[in-house]
Amino acid sequence: MLLFPAIDLKEGKAVRLLQGRMEDATVYAENPVDVAMDFESQGAEYLHIVDLNGAFSGKPVNDEMIRKIVGSVSLKIQVGGGIRTMERITELLELGIERVILGTIAVKNPDLVAEAAQRYGKRVIVGIDAKDGLVAVQGWAEATEMHATDLGKAMKAVGIQTVVFTDIARDGMLQGPNIRSTVQLARETGLAVIASGGISTLDDLRNLQAEVLQGASIEGAITGKALYSGAFSLGEAIEAVRTEVRTGKLVSGIQTKNRDNVG
Repeated sequence: MLLFPAIDLKEGKAVRLLQGRMEDATVYAENPVDVAMDFESQGAEYLHIVDLNGAFSGKPVNDEMIRKIVGSVSLKIQVGGGIRTMERITELLELGIERVILGTIAVKNPDLVAEAAQRYGKRVIVGIDAKDGLVAVQGWAEATEMHATDLGKAMKAVGIQTVVFTDIARDGMLQGPNIRSTVQLARETGLAVIASGGISTLDDLRNLQAEVLQGASIEGAITGKALYSGAFSLGEAIEAVRTEVRTGKLVSGIQTKNRDNVG
């Protein structure tokens, strides 16, 4: 299982939100490049970036910072937030981003998602953000009547292979991920799912990894606030998801076969 440390960008700074509320942003770093470099120095191979301004406005605001991060580290980076046109998708991929995450347009313009998936394949993934099982868009500001699994099935049908699933009620709350809904989404859609929202302990990561070892198609986990608050180190988190089964037990320190699924 892959681990994605997260950087959420707001006006060029690294912040964390509570349940997606921009008014509840806590600034953790004035220079997100330093954060990305620190993640890399601790052993990260992947990085999850969200342009929060873009997610809410639909317009890119943090491109300069994203470029600086891409130019400063060798991490495989996935970016989401306000990506709603083919031009924007192409722009980010040509910038050196490994994967783009499409959110609002998966609901508003699924034909564009299909076109992007056909053109760029695995480099296009979808973010499914849900509260009480129902999808929210426009930076989580707009609720829909669409169930997360229904959106997942629709995205699978147009060629998407991987989704990031966020339980909005858990995001930034350090109350543990919604493992049941994450596993359900993976099993009912056939998609590879990246778990996001609520991870607060190493046991949360181990529990997700245990589901992988039982056959759940969970590609990885995104963690942000737990790292920034010191709940655990990135090194500890990476170790927690490097496991395999031997005689029915979890053995740490061994990377699973899912490691190479990105890109």
